[in-house]
Amino acid sequence: MRRCCEAVGLPCLFKGVGMAGARPPRFLLVFDFDETIVDENSDESVARGRALPEPLRQSPRGGSYNEHMQRVLAFLGEQGVRPGDFRAVYENIPLSPGMAELFQFLSKHHELFEIVLISDANMFGIEAKLRAAGVHALFRKIFSNPASFDRRGFLTLGPYHSHKCLECPANMCKRKILTEYLAERAQEEVEFQRVFYVGDGANDFCPSGALTAADVAFPRKGYPMHRMIQEAQEKQPGAFQAAVVPWESATEVARYLQELLKRKR
Repeated sequence: MRRCCEAVGLPCLFKGVGMAGARPPRFLLVFDFDETIVDENSDESVARGRALPEPLRQSPRGGSYNEHMQRVLAFLGEQGVRPGDFRAVYENIPLSPGMAELFQFLSKHHELFEIVLISDANMFGIEAKLRAAGVHALFRKIFSNPASFDRRGFLTLGPYHSHKCLECPANMCKRKILTEYLAERAQEEVEFQRVFYVGDGANDFCPSGALTAADVAFPRKGYPMHRMIQEAQEKQPGAFQAAVVPWESATEVARYLQELLKRKR
């Protein structure tokens, strides 16, 4: 299954991008959010400095993390944390090293890349941060758990979907999201030469396993996704098909993509 798409770019620079007649981009670039785009786990960021009760201090073992965060957010609402407070926290989470430079590179080559984000965080927090960073318009689509404020001003969270994958949390399988997205784009006759996946966590290993030999996985060096790829390669050489390019700074991702573009010219 090969793939493609419609480009978007920064609104201040690229108004009109993606209009009818524009050439489709050659590459699909998929980002994770927590500890990939941003240098923290955003769920931990919103709870930092708050005196959580004992049952909420540790992530559940064998339980649903999504449901755990629903309870954490409800508690924070009861403690008086309101929309503006949440927004400020998300907006101030630092970007990962080199991520601003990678976004700058992508904005300069927006016509070549379709960019999507798949995250087990929440839609409100992700969009708040991307807008604050001035890069929201780079993303054609964001897949994350739905989040909104109820009448009390409490931030509420839900699961993204259901699935049958035994390796992923009950509320989200990123591989299912990615494969369905590629199938949808293929039906729209949009073809990608390559798919690039930038992530860090254990839940990024599952979708990266769907990549082909033409594609590239960019795991953050030393994080679970990287370790799991290494273990898979050692256990069954050749089973993990995509090229693997670990990164400590996202400038390394930008450098790889820049070299790729030079070779393609």
